[in-house]
Amino acid sequence: MLAPASLPLESLPVRRPATITTIAWDRLAAPEARRLREFGFEVGVHVEILHRAALFRGPVACRIGRMTVALRRNVAAAITVMAD
Repeated sequence: MLAPASLPLESLPVRRPATITTIAWDRLAAPEARRLREFGFEVGVHVEILHRAALFRGPVACRIGRMTVALRRNVAAAITVMAD
């Protein structure tokens, strides 16, 4: 059986639970990084994509804990996850 592969959060299928494995903090502007930390985005945290905007490259809505957060695609691309 193949080991689960890491993928960017923006590529995670909708409603598929995953665990954050890395966050490329250097790819984010300081306010974006601070906002993610305030919302609890850290390695080991469970996330799930709930919805993608219909517009091309629009934001994604994800669940972290009991909170729903909208992320720009470039921010979601800086977060690497492994599907549970």
